[in-house]
Amino acid sequence: MDEPFAHPAEAAYARLLDEHGIPWQYEPHTFPLELDEEGRVVEAVTPDFYLPTIGLYVECTMTRPRLIWRKRRKARKLRLRYGAIVT
Repeated sequence: MDEPFAHPAEAAYARLLDEHGIPWQYEPHTFPLELDEEGRVVEAVTPDFYLPTIGLYVECTMTRPRLIWRKRRKARKLRLRYGAIVT
């Protein structure tokens, strides 16, 4: 596994998926959440994993109280813009 994971939790999740034979892709898509007046991306989200056999995106996150509001805000925008199920 030569993926440049951003956090050790992501590497651990990838190992777990591999151990169970679950195909995955690391950060394959970025979803624009907000565009400026000229159509440039101002804010976006890139889920950590995509599980192609079931069409599911997975975000691994550590609960840091000072940063969790940002993740929740992006999750709300993702749900509103793309109809994604985010929990």
